Amino acid sequence: MSNAFIDALKQRRTQYALGRNVSLSQEALVELIQEAIKHSPSSFNSQSSRAVILFGAESQKLWKLAIEEVRKVAPAEGFEKTEAKLNSFAAGVGTVLFFEDQDVVRGLQEKFALYADNFPVWSEQAGGMAQLSVWAALANDGVGASLQHYNPLIDNAVAAEWNVPASWKLRAQMPFGSNEAPFGDKAFMDDAERFKVAG
Repeated sequence: MSNAFIDALKQRRTQYALGRNVSLSQEALVELIQEAIKHSPSSFNSQSSRAVILFGAESQKLWKLAIEEVRKVAPAEGFEKTEAKLNSFAAGVGTVLFFEDQDVVRGLQEKFALYADNFPVWSEQAGGMAQLSVWAALANDGVGASLQHYNPLIDNAVAAEWNVPASWKLRAQMPFGSNEAPFGDKAFMDDAERFKVAG
């Protein structure tokens, strides 16, 4: 099959070995991330996804903050491995913090009461699509990334440090940078176990 979108999805892989050897400028990266989120679908065109894009020292600050928050709850024994993993995220060019605006969700619940229970679910789906869009867009331009979830441990510290509106709920963190290691083979389960086709 030859399809540019499928090809972009195939390039999207988890990269833990990040570096700062990215050819795109900070401005180009910001535009890429913004456009990917802007054109991602959301229920009722709610556009509930939000992002804080951190570069350089600000991104490093995030992962130092994460180390301190995780240290409070993780066993001291073996914490060196956890700290090394978090430091690997700081080795990249930047980090995208993904949020979902709960004011948008509540507004839709009030306006369309019949679907009230669904809007939080649809918001999570919109957030996931925004994350995938950014990840695939970065990969398409040769930028490596991974998706992390240190929320809710870091929520309060992040909100205070970057003056995040109270209605923005942190959902994921995406450190990104140059690919400093090759990707291994990716295994797939048998299609017959995942798909049914009728008609």
